[in-house]
Amino acid sequence: MDQFVNLTVAGLSLGAIYSAFALALVLIWRATRVVNFAQGAMAVAAGYVSVYITDHTGSYWLGVLSVIVAGFIFGVIVESAVMRWVSDRAPANAVIVAVGVTLVIQAILGIFYGPDFVPMDRAFSDSKLVIGNMALFSPFDIYTLIGVVIIVGGLGLFFGRTRMGLRLRSSAFAPEVSRLLGVNVQRMRTLGWGLAAAVGGLTTLFVVPRNVGLTPNVMDGVFISSFTAAVIGGLDSPEGAVIGGLLTGLTLAYVTGYVPAGASLGNVAVMLLLLVVLLVRPGGLFSGVAARRV
Repeated sequence: MDQFVNLTVAGLSLGAIYSAFALALVLIWRATRVVNFAQGAMAVAAGYVSVYITDHTGSYWLGVLSVIVAGFIFGVIVESAVMRWVSDRAPANAVIVAVGVTLVIQAILGIFYGPDFVPMDRAFSDSKLVIGNMALFSPFDIYTLIGVVIIVGGLGLFFGRTRMGLRLRSSAFAPEVSRLLGVNVQRMRTLGWGLAAAVGGLTTLFVVPRNVGLTPNVMDGVFISSFTAAVIGGLDSPEGAVIGGLLTGLTLAYVTGYVPAGASLGNVAVMLLLLVVLLVRPGGLFSGVAARRV
C-alpha cells in the first residue's frame, strides 16, 4: 500500500509537469492549427533569460515575470520571421520548419552556454512530507499543481469568455470567414504563438529545478511525453491536456515501480497507452464532435 501511494504521488507530480507543457501545445494548436515542435527549444531559451534576471536581481518572482515576457517575445519572433512564410497547404511543412527552428535555437544556446548545467532556483522546497513510509507531496509539487490549475482556468476563460480568445479560435478554424468579418487573422496567429511560447517558458520553472539544471536540450524528453499527453487528451482541449498529462505520469510511475526493468519500459507503456486511446477515440479522450460537411 505504501508503495502504491508513493508511486501515485510521484506519478501525479510528474504528470503535472507534462500537463503544463501539453497546455502550451494545445494553446498553439487552438490558435493556429499547428503542432509546434519548436516549443521545447523556445521554452529553454526563455528559461535562460529567467536565470539571468534572477541571478542579477536576486528575485525569483522577477524571474517568473521575465520567463513569461521572454517566451512571448520569442514566440512572436519565430512566427513573424519563420512560420508566417510557411505554406499552410501542406501541414507537414510547418512540422519540418519547426524542427529546423529547434536545431537552430539549440545550436545558438550551445554556442553561448555550452553543455554545462545551469542551476535554476525553485520557489519552494522539494523535500516531501513523509508520513510513516509514505512520501507525499512537497511544497514544490503543490506549487506546480496550483500553477497548472491556474493555467488551465486562465486558458478556459480566455478562449471561452473573451472576444480575443474567440477571434483566435475563429482565425484558426475558418480564416477566410474571419477575414470577411474584419478579424486580422495574421495578427491573431502571431498572438497565438506568443501566448503559447509564454506558457511553454513558464513550464521550465516547473521542470528544470527537478533536474540537474538547464541545458539546451533539457526539454526534449519532456516535449515527447507532453506531446503524447496532449494527443491522448485531445489537441483542442486544455482539460484533456491535463488529464492526458496525469495519465502519462501515472503510467510511467506505475510501470517503473511495479514492472521488472520498468525504467526501460516506461516509454513503451506510454506509447501503448497512446495507441489504445487512438484506436478507441482517434481525436483524443476529450475531443469534440466533428461537424460533417455536406
